[in-house]
Amino acid sequence: MLDYIIVGSGLAGIAFSETLLQNQKSFVVFENQSQNSSRVAGGLYNPVILKRFSQVWDAERQLALANQFYAQIEAKLQVQVDFKMPIYRKFFSIEEQNNWFAASDKPSLSPFLSTTIVHKKFNAIDSAFGYGEVLHTGYLETDVFLNAYQAYLKALDILVPDAFRYEKLQMTDEMLTYENFQAKHIVFAEGFGMHANPYFKNLPLDGTKGELFIIKAPDLNLDVIINTSIFILPLGDNLFKVGATYNWEDKTDLPTEEGKTQLVERIREILQCEFEIVSHFAGVRPTVNDRRPLLGTHPSHKNMHILNGLGTRGVMLAPAMASDLFNYIENQKPLDKSIDIQRYITSF
Repeated sequence: MLDYIIVGSGLAGIAFSETLLQNQKSFVVFENQSQNSSRVAGGLYNPVILKRFSQVWDAERQLALANQFYAQIEAKLQVQVDFKMPIYRKFFSIEEQNNWFAASDKPSLSPFLSTTIVHKKFNAIDSAFGYGEVLHTGYLETDVFLNAYQAYLKALDILVPDAFRYEKLQMTDEMLTYENFQAKHIVFAEGFGMHANPYFKNLPLDGTKGELFIIKAPDLNLDVIINTSIFILPLGDNLFKVGATYNWEDKTDLPTEEGKTQLVERIREILQCEFEIVSHFAGVRPTVNDRRPLLGTHPSHKNMHILNGLGTRGVMLAPAMASDLFNYIENQKPLDKSIDIQRYITSF
């Protein structure tokens, strides 16, 4: 009998898979590539909400676990996926500079905000008021990460490239049976695909569509991530990832002309150079209105669990949330009430 069945191998599913491997647990993973939000994500990790100059919830712990987690994956799979790179928040006024300094005085933010205004000049970007540098930031090359880890699971013969069919799941208090598999637990890490899950579909997973570009801009000499109304992330060879839009109505993962127009307008507000759109892609982020993940156990099925709702910060959240869910299931360590699905108990 297996210890676990995992449904989904995006950032959340992979983080939980690796946590199980590190704890000598047996499992299989179902993945049918129906969800792409992890794959097309910007991949940035950043402990500061730069719109308001405030700290991300639980940022220090999440960042420490994420750095350790991705370093272990890189060493194991012999592939680089984690790229350390500063984020420069462009200032638009003296008032923004003053707000930055006020924020950097706060004990929770001082480790992450440089108190030196950066006046570095980048070709094609006007920056009269300079930039604020965010420390301990970077990006995960999510597509490479997912491909490498899924190949690793396949090599271990524990990746099932098939859709999970809920009607085939049979449950008792002691175990779960699904086709030829028997397991003690099942964890659903399906992202926005949770809406097809009959056990958890009523949880308030909203879903926010985001659209991004890869652009080519030979005249842009950027070696840091620029944050304004969008981010501009240098990939090398004059290529840059640019994003993202936020659409709360459209729940498809298809690029739109509306999204394209928005991004082009924002790029032109920032860059005084020509650029070419190399690719345009979209995905639906698994977001929750209270901006906290969805973790925990189904109230009627004690061996059925969920790891979802990582939203726009999945790269930073996934290792910590996987660890929290594992310790909750295996060691009866209570979940933080702000992430426990018990806060939505009336949804079941």
